[in-house]
Amino acid sequence: MDLAPRPDTPAPDASTGRKPFNLLRWYAWVSLAIIVSVAVGLGLISSRFIINESVERDALLTAQFITSIADAEVRHVSIPNVRTMGELLDPRTDHGMPDVDPEARRKARGEFLDHIAHLPDMLLANIYAPDRTVIWSSNPALIGRLIESDDDLDQAFEYKMRVSASYHDFEQARSEQKFVTPPEQLFIENYIPLFDADGENVTAMVEIYKEPHDLIVRIEHGLLLIWLAIAVGAGVVYVGLYGIMRRAARLMAVQQKRLIGNETFVALGEVSSAVAHSLRNPLASIRSSAELAQAFDEGPAQKNITDIISQVDRMSQWVRELLQSLRPLNDEAQPVDVAQALDDSLQAFATALARGGIRLSVAEVPRVQVLGQPVLLGQIFSSLIANALESMEAGGELRVEVVRHDRRGLTLRLSDTGKGMSEQQQRLAFRPFFTTKQGGLGVGLVLVKRIMERFGGSVRLSSRAGLGTRVSLHFRVIKS
Repeated sequence: MDLAPRPDTPAPDASTGRKPFNLLRWYAWVSLAIIVSVAVGLGLISSRFIINESVERDALLTAQFITSIADAEVRHVSIPNVRTMGELLDPRTDHGMPDVDPEARRKARGEFLDHIAHLPDMLLANIYAPDRTVIWSSNPALIGRLIESDDDLDQAFEYKMRVSASYHDFEQARSEQKFVTPPEQLFIENYIPLFDADGENVTAMVEIYKEPHDLIVRIEHGLLLIWLAIAVGAGVVYVGLYGIMRRAARLMAVQQKRLIGNETFVALGEVSSAVAHSLRNPLASIRSSAELAQAFDEGPAQKNITDIISQVDRMSQWVRELLQSLRPLNDEAQPVDVAQALDDSLQAFATALARGGIRLSVAEVPRVQVLGQPVLLGQIFSSLIANALESMEAGGELRVEVVRHDRRGLTLRLSDTGKGMSEQQQRLAFRPFFTTKQGGLGVGLVLVKRIMERFGGSVRLSSRAGLGTRVSLHFRVIKS
């Protein structure tokens, strides 16, 4: 059971009781807001572009069709080239064209208006004279009405150009929008100017309201594809950036943790070196005096002198372990046969294990080279075997298993059936100077963790009180 906190989860600040700044959470929300904003902006711009281009294209085709029909009908009735359809549409000017046969004029006008009235998808068609009077409409109720304050109509007459616009709701206030059949959704309004023979003056303006269903369906499909592509693209970008940031945040958290740990060990090392230097000479002096007294005194004080020598030796061992655990790990990494290192450590403890009544079960460990250093790797196994030996005072079983093996790593698990540890003890197991052993210093597991991390590996500990302890070691395999 791994109770260590995740590296990207900040711990609460003990001084304020509040969690510190979480870079990953801040980046997740800010990047999401930015990506969504950009995606929505691009979607709106793209949608508007698609709609405008489609409307303009339809308006251009409609204008070309109407212009072609107007020219064709004038030629069909053999009206002189000095007259155009735009000049023939206003019945109020019939008397002012003596050079045009009235019957031919009515026929050309009737044919043209019949084509206009039967345009596909048309909702309403109006034709305006230059004075803004409706001279013909597919809705007879509008004929003869004067249209005022229509900016699009004024713009078309003033600039002598085609004007098109799209709407989603028809305006009841606009007097020229008297649809016989109201539109269902999007409709298009086109103003198409018709010129005189010189092509300089607008003699009539054709207004067409259309609801092109095929065009609307294509626009909707295009908008659906645009928004779907934008949503997928934004999602991919967000997930990719979030993954990169999460990995960076974890790396920063691990590096920060290691930096704090290194600073702690440096400080402890300096203090320990000073303490060890101050203790070594007095301890050596005490031991020499005790040995001298032991040689000359064979009375009842012998037991006390022996205890003095034993305690001095134990304190000296503590000093050596302390200095060894806190010294910088600057050894260069090199290939190490992990199976051989394990065998050597087990051989060194063979007598102690047999004397303690401990059964040994060792799985076949692959003969692979891992990243490490021979002496330090042997020290890891020796420390873990010694801990297992001390936890099984009444005998038990020590097992070594291969949990995982692939091209990148090898994971070994050492399990014992000793007294185990509580949850609180597990959380403190890798802290310096914490120990559950009588007379222990509490640096064994600390050194194991430092060595494993020094060479790119990791160590995990799980335990249950009364059921034993399992320690998993993950090594980096060197590719052959």
